[in-house]
Amino acid sequence: MNRTIPEQESLTVEFKSDRTRLPDKDLIETVVCLANTDGGSIYLGVEDDGQITGLHPQHQNLSTKAAMIGNRTNPPVSVRVTALLEAGQTIACIEVPKSARIVATSDGLLQRRRLQVDGTPQCVPFYPYEFATRQSDLGVLDYSSLPITGSSVADFDPLERERLRQLIERYGGDRTLLSLTDEELDGALGFVRSTDGIRFPTVAGMLILGRESALREHLPTHEVAFQVLEGTQVRVNDFYRTPLLKLFERVMEQFEVRVEEDEVQIGLFRVPVPNYDRRARKRSLSQCPHPPRLH
Repeated sequence: MNRTIPEQESLTVEFKSDRTRLPDKDLIETVVCLANTDGGSIYLGVEDDGQITGLHPQHQNLSTKAAMIGNRTNPPVSVRVTALLEAGQTIACIEVPKSARIVATSDGLLQRRRLQVDGTPQCVPFYPYEFATRQSDLGVLDYSSLPITGSSVADFDPLERERLRQLIERYGGDRTLLSLTDEELDGALGFVRSTDGIRFPTVAGMLILGRESALREHLPTHEVAFQVLEGTQVRVNDFYRTPLLKLFERVMEQFEVRVEEDEVQIGLFRVPVPNYDRRARKRSLSQCPHPPRLH
């Protein structure tokens, strides 16, 4: 008979041995781990190496499993439990949905799932500083709008604000922004947020207007790499930790110096054909993910 379950574990597949009756606590922790990542399936009655050994006699009745899991997760995770017959053994498939909220066990344990260097999955602690990234990935939080409470508007570089005004004018942006004062401009573009009457730079504001020293201090993982590959060989590998508008101009300069043109004869005319289309470059840059993901 053909095997109908996966051959090995992955980010969304977990095998759990039940030969010595898997404790409910271990099962709940795995449900939380999957729910806080991409969801997935738990196969109860399968060894880590994929060998099918079946359910423990005390787990043959699966009718209460879903309710038990819901009662011991917070917020409750609604799973689907199905009995499967594999290699003459009964196993349970517990389908765990990807949660739109951060899930913990009823005891307060938070875990998430990740792949190790060798490609095998593991559950690891889910730390509070990772919550914002998770919520941003789920679309329930705009990370770029978060205030950086340890900073101040003095961390903004006046030269970068002037660069912003020049780019608005050069590229046909909303010209009404040019008539605003610096404070009004920061507010209109969401570069600052007020907390208890104090104006703090947001992540977006710091990334666009922040001094390089402030970026290193408050957003130390901000970095952009510009690479030129020739086959698998890296010919250029430059890294930047500058404000985004300054970064945009530097990357465009990197493209410009690498533009080469060949001419094609069409009738009486010779038409230049560049190896890089300027329109494509600008479109690629404009479609970069926003807000930046910090890891």
